[in-house]
Amino acid sequence: MPNHTQSRTLITTMGGQAQVVTFALDWLLAHEIPISQVVVLHLSPQDPRVRQALEQLTTEFRGEQYGHASRPMRFRALPIPEGNGALLDVRSESAAESIWQFVYQLLTELKREGQLIDLCIAGGRRMMGLMALSAAMLLFGHQDRVWHLYTPDELRERAADGAIRHVAPDEGMRLIQVPLVPWGAYFPSLRDLAGVPATQVLNLQRRQLDTQEQTRCQNVVAQLTRRQRAVLRLLGLGKTPQETAQELHISLKTVDTHKTKILDLCRNEWNVLPETKLDYRFLRDKFQWFYESGNENITNRKR
Repeated sequence: MPNHTQSRTLITTMGGQAQVVTFALDWLLAHEIPISQVVVLHLSPQDPRVRQALEQLTTEFRGEQYGHASRPMRFRALPIPEGNGALLDVRSESAAESIWQFVYQLLTELKREGQLIDLCIAGGRRMMGLMALSAAMLLFGHQDRVWHLYTPDELRERAADGAIRHVAPDEGMRLIQVPLVPWGAYFPSLRDLAGVPATQVLNLQRRQLDTQEQTRCQNVVAQLTRRQRAVLRLLGLGKTPQETAQELHISLKTVDTHKTKILDLCRNEWNVLPETKLDYRFLRDKFQWFYESGNENITNRKR
């Protein structure tokens, strides 16, 4: 669970359902998660449903206080900008890019302020949640969290359009944590890419991951004998142990002996837990691109 001592910011994506915000906030507060600020991301208030939801939320947050819980709470409702106005809908890749850039800049500012963040991606257009999740993967740390709001069907119908904005714990509503790897914590350069198109950021992330995987593969290959490298190459290219034995004219037992040694090295290189079982399929998954892309030749030249 999140750090319960440092104050946190709740960010929610929202369409025309104000209860997405209040349900999520109530759940977090009930679990003693110290939310001190709520930021709502939404499309243009020209949409009547969005405008109604914002009006409902205004009644919940008055004078920097959250009325239902009677506690200090800063509230900000931020429309996704597009050109000189607010984004009306997500109908194109450029609209999705606008969302990504805005969320990326918002998260960057909050993290520079030292904020811990709870991001709820259950409301609004699905693309809003997806873009917010993409940005969070680059900027979040290990104490930040992403949540999905689960609401039972019967409650969802009763609460439609903000008709119900607070419910008892036994109503079945809850937040479910979304697993997230905070890639920016491992590759800090990804956190300084404001203004760079999302596709370029993801390509850069992929190149950095590929470089790391290449290094791991090279480290394993460098520790192998000539025969072990031959076995790894065939297993890495998708051959079964039986096919490898036939092609190299050696026994299946010999292949298994070499495979055990190779997997031991891989376990150390990829920090695989001792209780995790590995087999030849792991070698295919990790080394196929290595051999098919010609990285084997680079490794051989370095030795």
